[in-house]
Amino acid sequence: MEQIAYVNGSFVPLQDAKVSILDRGFLFADGIYEVAAVLDGRLVDNASHLARLERSVGEISLALPETLDRIQEIERELVARNDLVNGMVYLEVTRGADNARDFAFPKGISPTLIMFTTVKDIVNAPSAKTGIGVITVPDLRWTRRDIKSVALLAQVLAKQAAAEAGAGEAWMIEDGKVTEGGSSSAFILTQDDVLVTRQNSSEILPGCTRKAVVALAQERQLRVEERPFTVKEALAAKEAFITSATLFVQPVISIDDKPVAGGKPGPMTNRLREIYIDFARATAV
Repeated sequence: MEQIAYVNGSFVPLQDAKVSILDRGFLFADGIYEVAAVLDGRLVDNASHLARLERSVGEISLALPETLDRIQEIERELVARNDLVNGMVYLEVTRGADNARDFAFPKGISPTLIMFTTVKDIVNAPSAKTGIGVITVPDLRWTRRDIKSVALLAQVLAKQAAAEAGAGEAWMIEDGKVTEGGSSSAFILTQDDVLVTRQNSSEILPGCTRKAVVALAQERQLRVEERPFTVKEALAAKEAFITSATLFVQPVISIDDKPVAGGKPGPMTNRLREIYIDFARATAV
């Protein structure tokens, strides 16, 4: 089946999906993106993703070319046109294309909006059962990490370092503390059963899956502390895991080749994954 993408108002074959080389997303990374999971043909926690999209574009004074309701309609139509059962929808909006390569915002141009889908069986991913190793790398990013910018070079380098080390993710370190993963939020479960994840601020991206997992944990009377933690604390933890839209809840079994929790996924991580999947199925649209 031919894969279909969306580009500036039109559904087109993926191989024909093109934007200008003068697009500011290409030239300046002047754009915002979102990724929503698709489970059983429906969008997971999409209201949270669209709210974050709206906040991010607002932070860089970028007007959305469509309403949030219309964007969701397009996402759902794209899922239908691609017969997508399980996977994700990628969405990107940039400031658009201008004839001059000027740093300042140009006047009178229209934003670019593109979307495409990818097949991925998130629920049955083998790594969810085995867990993954992470490595630690310096956090090289700018100071507005709360904006979901398409400027991802630091994360690319972190993820490449992880790939070269045979790890599933990189945890970025700043001032001796874990900020977050290259494309995920970081959690630990302490020996006294406290769930710890860094608090939202300009230092991390406010993860949608992170937000849902924290809320689901609190609903079940689990103690949650939103604060930074060190690698030493993580290595001494009962369990560790990461969250993201394209992983849900993913066990971490080693950090820099040192085992966490005996080197296997922990029962709390596994239970939180089950709870999140139930939530995702119940609330998907």
